[in-house]
Formats: sequence, structure tokens, C-alpha cells
Amino acid sequence: MTHFSEKFIYVFLAALALLSWWLAEYSGLVEPEKVTAKGTNPDYFSKGYTQWEMDETGKLKSKLVAEEMNHYAGYWATHTKKPIMQFINEKTPPWIVEAATGILSKDGKQLQLKGKVTVNRAKAEGIRQLIIHTSDVLVNPETSYAETNAWAELISPPNITTGTGMKLTFKEPIHLELLSKVKGKYETK
Repeated sequence: MTHFSEKFIYVFLAALALLSWWLAEYSGLVEPEKVTAKGTNPDYFSKGYTQWEMDETGKLKSKLVAEEMNHYAGYWATHTKKPIMQFINEKTPPWIVEAATGILSKDGKQLQLKGKVTVNRAKAEGIRQLIIHTSDVLVNPETSYAETNAWAELISPPNITTGTGMKLTFKEPIHLELLSKVKGKYETK
């Protein structure tokens, strides 16, 4: 073999290797790198979010609805915008808990409601309406329980009671407790 033909073979093999790499790269045979979400970009989200929880008999126990839901990679919780939590009881109208924002734990056992929180139970036969205004409430959907260390105002028209710190159980037997600095304004008949 001549010196020229050896060089030609090497150049041809190098060009063939380069052409093979280029074809693999641009034909999709080479898998692209996977990009993971970091920082402030959610790895998944939803406009309109609903989560139901049933009791042991299959009846609706609670329902969480949010205008928007965002989950961030590597983060322990899911952020919600305008969450509304409903606790269903057979003997009373549902308790409806609303907030501007909320953070739902990964396992769904804690919902931290941030900012202004309103709790409402409608009036029914033999049951008075109850509206609660407070903030920064920790809700446990599994046990139908909520608590806050913040100031709370309970309105059961025409009566108003205020206090600091509150514990509330939404299921039977319903239990509501203001923890300190309790004051009331009651209308007598």
C-alpha cells in the first residue's frame, strides 16, 4: 500500500466517524440531558385543584379545592392559592374554611393556611350560624382538626366572642376552644 492510500483511509475513517456522530446527534438517537426544576419554577402545577377524602364507609369526609396548585422539586409541600377546605358532617351543615394561600404537606396530613382565614358553618334547623375570622391556621384534614395561635373572632349572630389562640374539631363531637384573653358581647332576650 502506498503512503497516499494509507492517509486516504485514515481521513475517510475520521470523516465517517464524524458523519456518524453528526447523524446520531441530529437524528434523535442520542438521548437529551434531563433537566430538573430548580428554584422558583414548579415541577408540576394545576389550575383548579380538588382533593377528596372519604371516611371508612366511603362517604365524603373532607374536600380541598384550590384555584391554583404548585409543587416544587425537592420541596416538602405543595403551595395552593385560594384554598377552600370543607368538612362534611351528617348532623350539621359543612364547615367551610377559606384562606388566601395554603401549604399542603407532602403526605396531605397538614394544611397550613396563611394570612386571613375565614371559617363558616351555615345556619340549619336547631343550629346557629358560626363565622370565625382569624389567621395562620394549621389544619389536619385526616382528624378534622384546626388550630391557631393568632387572634380569633367568633360570630354567631348576634353574639361575638374574641380571644387569642383557638382549637377546633370539625367532626362530632364538635369542640371549639379559645385559649386566652377571651372577651364576649352577647345579646340577651
